[in-house]
Parts: sequence; C-alpha cells; structure tokens
Amino acid sequence: MQTFFELLTVLGRIITIFPLLLILALYMGKRSIGQLPIFDFLVIVTLASVAGADIADPNVSHIYTAFAIVMISLLQKGVATLIIKHRKIGKWLTFEPTIVISHGVFQVQNLQRIQYSIDNVLQMLREKNIFSLEDVELAIIEANGQLSVVKTNNKSEVTLEDLRLQKKKSGIAFPFIIEGQVYEGVLSKFQLDHVWVDEQLHQHGVQNIHDVFFASISKEKDVHISLRTKENTEDNSMLFH
Repeated sequence: MQTFFELLTVLGRIITIFPLLLILALYMGKRSIGQLPIFDFLVIVTLASVAGADIADPNVSHIYTAFAIVMISLLQKGVATLIIKHRKIGKWLTFEPTIVISHGVFQVQNLQRIQYSIDNVLQMLREKNIFSLEDVELAIIEANGQLSVVKTNNKSEVTLEDLRLQKKKSGIAFPFIIEGQVYEGVLSKFQLDHVWVDEQLHQHGVQNIHDVFFASISKEKDVHISLRTKENTEDNSMLFH
C-alpha cells in the first residue's frame, strides 16, 4: 500500500513539474532552447537534474523543488538580459565566434584554442554541401557551436551553373595530407605516389611536409594546401569587437 501511494506521489509530481517547466521555458525565451550557449546549457542541465530528483524520489520536498526551478529560471532570464545590455559580460559567460577558415586556409591556432579537429570542421562543411576548402572565403564557429560559412564569389548564391555556363570543376576535394600525415588511400585512388607529393610541396614552396596542416586534391587533380603557420591565424577582434 505504501508503494502505491509513493507511485501516486511520483505521478502527481510529474503532472505538476512538467507544466511548470514548460511555462518557465516559454518565459526564458527561444534563445535558451534553440541556441544553447554554454550558460543556458548549464541552466537546462541543472533544471533537468532538479526536476529528475524530485520526480524519482518521493522523499524530496516538492515545494523546495518548485522554488529551485523558479529561481534558476529567473537567474537565467536575468543573466540573458545582462548579456544583452553589457556585451563584455556576455564574452565572459559565453563563447565568442571563432574564425576557423579564412580564404580557404585553416586557422590552426584558432582551431586548437576551441579544440576542434580538422575532421570536425570538414564534416560541418559537408553538411552544408561544401566539399572543397577552396570554396570557402570565411568559416566561423559560432557561440552555439554551429558553423557559418561565406563562400567564395563564384560559389555564392548565384553560381556559374545558375547561368547555365559549363561547369569546369566538380567541387569535391579529397584530403591527402592531414597534419603532416599522407593518406595513402587517396594517393592510390588517383594513382599517385610520394614523388608526386614532393613535387606538389616544392611547387607550393613547402620545404617540410610537417608544415602542412591540410592538403586536398580535386577530381581534376587541382591541389589546395593549408599550412601550419602563425600567419594563418586570423584575429577574431577584427570582426567581433
């Protein structure tokens, strides 16, 4: 019998807690649900933990849980308002947008700072139907972890294909060097060898393969190389200040 009443208590908490969470989520606004900056992510995780503990454990005082949820929601709303009014505070509480590709070149130090790998960025580009680094004028990791891309002029909204001109390039490139390591499978696919790699590096003025952060080859065997150099680090402050 005691178990039955405890189950009814859990059911009652579910019925009361979820409408409260819904009301407060709507109060906090779309920003807290749709974009999930780091502070809002922590707020939602905390709310989930508090609500979960209340639902699962009948011994937890229900009124204290409701009070905690309301206070956490008010804190989030207050911080969100503060971030809007004072951008410097926002910079302390959220991630800043970070440039990861500029003019088709990986910004190595920026990638290392935000702990994104080449594979992370390449996957995000592919999700935007971009398969060649040369098509990217600027790529930025936003505060919510999403990738924003500005394509090069000939790959922007109105393309050569839209004008019904002959398409000269496939637009797909295959990485054959990542962080100084040669991908033998790609070389085999194009029936190339290390002699060809050395020739390409020489043509691009690269003395050491370990200086290559990323290199790709298109179906037309056009080569694109991004070096691991300090000069390749774009200053975020030029765009985000």
